[in-house]
Amino acid sequence: MSAATSPADLAGLALDVAREAAALVRERAAGTVTVADTKSSDVDVVTEADRASEELIRRLVLAARPGDGFLGEEGDDIASSTGVRWIVDPIDGTVNFLYGLPQYAVSIAAEVDGEVVAGVVIAVATGTEYVGHLGDAGAAATATRDGEPIAVREAVPMGQRLVATGFSYDRDLRVLQGQAVTRLLPQVRDVRRLGSCALDVCLVADGRMDAYVEEGVNSWDYAAAGLIARIAGARTWTGTGVGGRTLLVCAPAHSFDEVLDLVHEAGFAAGFAAGFAAAERL
Repeated sequence: MSAATSPADLAGLALDVAREAAALVRERAAGTVTVADTKSSDVDVVTEADRASEELIRRLVLAARPGDGFLGEEGDDIASSTGVRWIVDPIDGTVNFLYGLPQYAVSIAAEVDGEVVAGVVIAVATGTEYVGHLGDAGAAATATRDGEPIAVREAVPMGQRLVATGFSYDRDLRVLQGQAVTRLLPQVRDVRRLGSCALDVCLVADGRMDAYVEEGVNSWDYAAAGLIARIAGARTWTGTGVGGRTLLVCAPAHSFDEVLDLVHEAGFAAGFAAGFAAAERL
């Protein structure tokens, strides 16, 4: 891998840009937050700060690396001529941001030839910085929180695991997700719904959460955090959820298969509804 696409260098650029974007979002949070538009439903909002953050990230990244591709939540995609593409969520957890709740983040990932090699997630309200990148020239991959190495939690019985989840803005899908959570809840210590996919996955990475499952996520939600979690000892899996949208599961590698089995048994994944209905008829 050439110096031009060094994961460490890409992570360094991502961190510098994410800090600038986090400062912008923090400044906007101190003022009046304005809803600019809605997306998938009338409760799925976009704020002016989302758009301003992505515009800033796009400008800074492409000024530093002209020719790279860009995939952002709010703007038009740009094709890459260099093999490098940036995957960006300017504010992950926009509804939290709108309500003044602290769980929202700037997320920036860099992929080379289709593989994510560097990622940064900054929790804007606290300033906590998660950074991960693959190793250069045989060096080890690194995942850190505020510069210190992180790792997933050690194995514990399923009944002692804390699981993060989220809910779609689609009301019909929420019903299915609520039913799945109802079946999951008796099997684990508890469930948390904090409102930011990127930060939830980072909590798995640093051992403060035992698993994460949610349907309806997009690549910009988890590209950076997923890399950080995998380097820290987790596995990630994407499939089709019970509502037909992308389902993401993240859990420590040492117990991932158990978590994935439980996710299917609880009804988060596609095919459950038909199978459950058939079982009910027996």
